[in-house]
Amino acid sequence: MAETSQQVPVTVLTGYLGAGKTTLLNRILSENHGKRYAVVVNEFGELGVDNDLVVDTDEEVFEMNNGCICCTVRGDLIRILGGLMKRRDKFDGILIETTGLADPAPVAQTFFVDELVREKTRLDAIVTVVDAKNLTARLADSPEASEQIAFADVIILNKMDLVSDAEAAALEARIRQINRFARIHRATRAGVAIADLLDQGAFDLNRVLERQPDFLEDDSHSHNEDVASMSFEAERPIDPEKFNAWISALLAAQGQDILRTKGILHYAGEARRFAFQAVHMMADGDFIGPWPADAKRASKLVFIGRNLNRPQLRRGFLACQVEPAAA
Repeated sequence: MAETSQQVPVTVLTGYLGAGKTTLLNRILSENHGKRYAVVVNEFGELGVDNDLVVDTDEEVFEMNNGCICCTVRGDLIRILGGLMKRRDKFDGILIETTGLADPAPVAQTFFVDELVREKTRLDAIVTVVDAKNLTARLADSPEASEQIAFADVIILNKMDLVSDAEAAALEARIRQINRFARIHRATRAGVAIADLLDQGAFDLNRVLERQPDFLEDDSHSHNEDVASMSFEAERPIDPEKFNAWISALLAAQGQDILRTKGILHYAGEARRFAFQAVHMMADGDFIGPWPADAKRASKLVFIGRNLNRPQLRRGFLACQVEPAAA
């Protein structure tokens, strides 16, 4: 018990693209719960925008923007955890937000196969956010979605405002077919009590080994190779009317293939940053505060999906810029 009390609790936040992980992370970092968390943020893509989508806080955010946390970042994850241990007095726990395409198994393995990590930290729980509106489709076409549910200790069935009670009951039954042990919380905009997510002591290695006996040895896993990420940057300010018309038409025509869209936009004549997000055809956005004084006011937009046409997407996005004279 003494050893456990000295180990830093680590919570892994996972969930498929667009499920609401960043919304949940923002809540954890902004609510008054009296705890300090070091945060490791990862994303699948060429340009980092998740760091901009996380609310401004005093927490330290480590964004590893060099690939998938469960494929190419394990060495970096161990290094970052080691670095955090040198500042142990500055935080009470660690949060790791994985990319939406991550199989959580290799992330969990890290806390058992590396001696230093095993000595200094303990995996407290894997929290999986599930998109209630799109879960059925994701289970049919994306094995990662099933793996994220299977490894979860806590499941947030999110976006409950988009499904009926009967649909929610059917979704919970489907989840129980994959994982009968996890605690399930229904939520809208990830509205779950922090006390139900952190410091749970819920990760059970024996249960994992029962399901996957070679868990501590097996280092093989794969992504859905059909899914690609494409990122674009616009130097001149964006005309909001042009952008809204273009993105609405694009998502209406290709939204089934576009799993996730997210970006930080510099609207013409606006001093605030605009955060845009979409899951398939459903889009949302809002201003998230002023641009930092020393920040480059360039707009970034990321698409994650199938059958993406890079030249077409690039031309469409850049055409949303104001004319050079206006800029």
